[in-house]
Amino acid sequence: MGARDDSDEAYVIGLCNRILGETALTQHRFDWLLGDPGAGGRRVRLPVEAYWPGHRLVVEYRELHHDRPVPHFDKPDRLTVSGVHRGEQRALYDARRETEIPAHGLRLVVVRPADLDADKRGRLRRDEAADLPVLRRILTQAGDEDRA
Repeated sequence: MGARDDSDEAYVIGLCNRILGETALTQHRFDWLLGDPGAGGRRVRLPVEAYWPGHRLVVEYRELHHDRPVPHFDKPDRLTVSGVHRGEQRALYDARRETEIPAHGLRLVVVRPADLDADKRGRLRRDEAADLPVLRRILTQAGDEDRA
């Protein structure tokens, strides 16, 4: 792994690994999940945070900057290959994941700090006793929806 091993994202993925009994492929890239073309027309494969092939499940942990403007992450003074600032591109790519992942027969579960035991800044308190049952319910509900 790397510098994000101690991140809230890694914590959530670790709990999901325990619940699912399978180790996720982290930062996995599918051939069909592509970003917008760059200057040379090349399209990069977008990563997903965690993919469990045995469960056909993708989990995205969306920190606060996915749902509200954060200048540090959005870099409003710099345009991306999509012709918009990073915050707008993040929203476009999140929407693309929400469309393309189910279209390819996989379940997508989005987990946000508000779903778990988090402070008002969106940092997880990492209370496994509180977070495990919530994640178990979220992952089970996703499965139930597919069977309905």
